[in-house]
Amino acid sequence: MTTENDKDNEQTDAPKSAKPKAKAKAKPKTAAKSKAKAKSTRAPRGKAKAAAAATEEVAKVAAEPLAVPRLLTRYRDEVAGTLIKEFEYKSPMQVPRLTKILLNIGIGAEAIQNSKAIEGASRDLTLISGQHPITTRARKSIAAFKVREGMPMGLMVTLRNRRMYEFFDRLVSSTLPRIRDFRGVSRESFDGRGNYALGINEQVIFPEIEYSSVDRIRGLQVVVVTSATTDREGLRLLELLGVPFARTEEDLEVA
Repeated sequence: MTTENDKDNEQTDAPKSAKPKAKAKAKPKTAAKSKAKAKSTRAPRGKAKAAAAATEEVAKVAAEPLAVPRLLTRYRDEVAGTLIKEFEYKSPMQVPRLTKILLNIGIGAEAIQNSKAIEGASRDLTLISGQHPITTRARKSIAAFKVREGMPMGLMVTLRNRRMYEFFDRLVSSTLPRIRDFRGVSRESFDGRGNYALGINEQVIFPEIEYSSVDRIRGLQVVVVTSATTDREGLRLLELLGVPFARTEEDLEVA
């Protein structure tokens, strides 16, 4: 015979025995959740294969040797030998060559009036040179021109080696002939040490720039630095490299 006290004890004992069962069931759930998280963190096989293929292609492109610029090949095969014969150099190291090319855009008062002038000029110069320019800033404050020390006043790019020859080739072969009524560049823009400075009034003559995307017509200066010691050597070097100099009166008489 079961009394009422025994029934109460049975009812109180039932939940105690059910508690461990609930804990035992909860353990596999947490394990399943951890496995699901681990699977979610893993990248899919398709994406992993695509990433691996992309890295392999980048490595192949980086390993391939770059083609020598056309103008550099011409300098080595033709120009250097001609200069050695004309100036009778005793060593090939004496032959003048291109050292670097500087591109400058002066903004000045435009930067004071228009805050976006630097952005537009930087975009144009990047397209022209293929290299991001640096900003030149004012060294002194000039109250008459509303210029303060440190204000952006222009942009500059320095080209060397491969980019220098590629830019010079584009400048000589496709850019300068696009100037309206072009009759050649001046022969008197040398500095006495074989370096040549060229002023361009409009940046839109470069094929890389679209006329519709230009916010304003700006000029720029191109400085060609050579290893020549005299202007005569620098002039002859640039002539052989294809610079279209203006014809002198003597050339016209001979023609």
